[in-house]
Amino acid sequence: MPQDSPKKPAPHGWLILDKPRGLGSTQAVAAAKRNLRESGYSKAKVGHGGTLDPLAEGVLPIALGEATKLAGRMLDASKIYDFTIQFGEETDTLDTEGETIGTSDVRPTIEEIKKALPQFSGAIDQVPPAYSALKVDGKRAYDLARAGEEVELKKRLVIIHSLDIIGGLNELDQITLSAHVSKGTYIRSLGRDIAHALGTCGHVTYLRRTKAGPFLESQAISLDKLNQIGRGAPLSDLLLPLEAGLDDIPALSLSQTDAQAVRKGRVLSGMPQSPGLYCAMLDSVPVALMQIEGGTAKVVRGFNLPDVAE
Repeated sequence: MPQDSPKKPAPHGWLILDKPRGLGSTQAVAAAKRNLRESGYSKAKVGHGGTLDPLAEGVLPIALGEATKLAGRMLDASKIYDFTIQFGEETDTLDTEGETIGTSDVRPTIEEIKKALPQFSGAIDQVPPAYSALKVDGKRAYDLARAGEEVELKKRLVIIHSLDIIGGLNELDQITLSAHVSKGTYIRSLGRDIAHALGTCGHVTYLRRTKAGPFLESQAISLDKLNQIGRGAPLSDLLLPLEAGLDDIPALSLSQTDAQAVRKGRVLSGMPQSPGLYCAMLDSVPVALMQIEGGTAKVVRGFNLPDVAE
């Protein structure tokens, strides 16, 4: 882009990346920033809605501009993963990157696996992997583990909404499962615990996120498509609107006058809607997230988007 060309307005919304294996989430955000810059957009905030390990692939929501205000909601959202457990060998990282710390000749049958899975349904206690980004005394657990220190992480309560077999045992002694899980669930730990419950050991060899909050695998774009933005491909073809991250929240239509009041942080009274969280809209433009209680609507999070009445 020529130096004297005017900058395009900073974009707002979501790019849903099908993150390839080997790319870190922070690197994915950097790639989005680079492509926006090369395409001539004004500087915009960019963030992601839930870390994926470099060894994992799949749905990574990348928030642009005002959508970054919703990234925290993405972190809290439930997610769906497909993953493969290889039985007979456990590694210190619980995946293919680590050193072997245990082996077993025991191989479960498909019937034994089906019988064991219900104990991993609903609310369960889980010990996160030592190689995780959780902090212990102010330091990342994986940094301590890599330094050879003993890492003891506390159990945490997570919720497994569903756990299904999607690929049968084969000659490599593997099983592939699909898990719909709450925030804070570690799939590598789940793989370890399933193997232990079956009287053997195992590690995760494949991990793919197929859904993150409201965002689906079918909405995700390849890294190559993301890179095409920097080479002039229209961003509008790939960008989902900010409110796409709020598909579980009802809309609240505002008048021009009410929108002006909400933009100034004012409370709206006399609201007939049921209590709850709403996405306040002026026509098709999100103005704010608002909480309605007892007929009063208060701003939870305002959005500074163009075309909203000042």
